[in-house]
Amino acid sequence: MSVASFIPEIWSAALLSNLQDALVYAQGGVTNRNYEGEVRQAGDTVHVNQVGAVTVNDYHTYGYDEGEEQDAPVSYERLTTTGQTITVAQKKYFAFQVDDVDRRQALDGFVAEATREAAYAMARAIDGYVSGVMAAGATALTGGGTATIEDPDSAYDLLVDLRTQHQNANTPSVGRWVIVPPEFYAYLLRDDRFISAEKAGTAAGLRNGFVGRAAGFDVIESNTVPTTQGGAPIILSGTAASTTFIQQIASMEALRLESAFADAVRGLHLFDAAVLNGRAANLVKVSVTLS
Repeated sequence: MSVASFIPEIWSAALLSNLQDALVYAQGGVTNRNYEGEVRQAGDTVHVNQVGAVTVNDYHTYGYDEGEEQDAPVSYERLTTTGQTITVAQKKYFAFQVDDVDRRQALDGFVAEATREAAYAMARAIDGYVSGVMAAGATALTGGGTATIEDPDSAYDLLVDLRTQHQNANTPSVGRWVIVPPEFYAYLLRDDRFISAEKAGTAAGLRNGFVGRAAGFDVIESNTVPTTQGGAPIILSGTAASTTFIQQIASMEALRLESAFADAVRGLHLFDAAVLNGRAANLVKVSVTLS
């Protein structure tokens, strides 16, 4: 690689592509990108307007002596909107150098390999932030928001409790997910009611970390679930409608280092996430003690 052959668009596209393969909490299907727009610099804001509920009314007709009917007047309500402003404030960068000797010995596929490593590191940082936003904005599971998991039955029963709360909150049944740590997933593997990914027969298998289905949820395994201050893992469940994620590669550039016989590449990634107003009830959390 040399500075002369550096093409920012190729590196930016490669980084974003590899990010999509590595993200768990910030991936599509877990979050939405409805308000991403054009984010060019840190501090940019995204204004979200959500339409309020629409009332459904009975329709009447009035009869007359002549046998004719006349429609009753239709009453029009004024739609209301709820505004929410999301400030894109998270800034992460990577920067690495390639010595001239290494460059001469590099094999084909250097761009793919370098951006893959950068994307995996960036994905861990993004997921850690997004999962924290979700945990802070979610509604706690009824009964205190905590649970002790001792065996496969208690693990499955917890998913059933989460499902019940989602049903009562009118969370759409299509696209429901739950993200669990490996220890919780291990319990589900011992339960015959759990449907593994290869038997699920659903396109949700394209989601990163998807391992199967249980109690109406697409089960996603993650090594980076958020935790309480005491270190207890927090299981989150919901749909993509509850949380929005915004990202932009703000800068990708190459330069020749003055202090070394080497080229350098650096990139600046802007992102942020928010639980949407009025959607917290459709995003449910529970901290678990795994024994």
